Amino acid sequence: MKCSEFLKYISKKFHASDKKWSLDACAGRALLEKKFPRSEMVCTKTLYNYVDQKLLPNTNMELPEKLKRNTKVHRNRQNKRVFGRSIEERPTEAADRKNFGNWEIDTVMREKSRKNEVLLTLVERMSDNCIFMKIHSKEADDIMCGMRQLKELFSERFSEVFRTITSDNGSEFARLSELEASAKTRIYYTHPYTSCERPVNERHNGILRRFLPKGTRLKDYSVDEIGFLEDWINQLPRKVLGYRTPEEVFNEQLDIIYRRPTA
Repeated sequence: MKCSEFLKYISKKFHASDKKWSLDACAGRALLEKKFPRSEMVCTKTLYNYVDQKLLPNTNMELPEKLKRNTKVHRNRQNKRVFGRSIEERPTEAADRKNFGNWEIDTVMREKSRKNEVLLTLVERMSDNCIFMKIHSKEADDIMCGMRQLKELFSERFSEVFRTITSDNGSEFARLSELEASAKTRIYYTHPYTSCERPVNERHNGILRRFLPKGTRLKDYSVDEIGFLEDWINQLPRKVLGYRTPEEVFNEQLDIIYRRPTA
């Protein structure tokens, strides 16, 4: 087979303990880095067909995204809580993923109690870069404590890095709009029961669940271990980024921001 070396490379990359990339990410990154002549490579669809035909030493059970595809019907329901601006007011430039600084926010709670530690997750829409923060509980005060830490981290550049943040209507985000009083950041809330309005964050939460299944106690994970998961996801090549990594795109945008003179 003309592409046998390419297939060996893909299989080895897929099973590498320090990578665990999807077949698509392995193939796309190889193309970006010009590891093989294009004539000796096959497309992602063909790779997945090879798995079905048992021409690759991989199984469908090793492809979590392939197994969990499903279609859900989304309905907008009336929401009696009004925490701030509706997503309907969000400007077009914040929604098309062509501009930097527009984030989606959520929490990942692996135990049922709101009083247990949870993971605050933020994803920048243009770069797909994520930030994970362990916080004490799924309460509005702890959410704001985490956001204040981010404000301190980015200091006077916070409003340039975080131009908008889109949240769901959970009560834990009730105080998020308070950020607008001390920054130029604008907060928007989705319609109730419509996680599809935060698709980038939902996709990243899905990746996280591979490592943090239901029932996982976050207190058993150190800050360094959570940081490792964040780094792993941010170093995963993305098709939407031309198989560059979120980290590469995010750092490129930060360089642009920090080269500008402060106001």
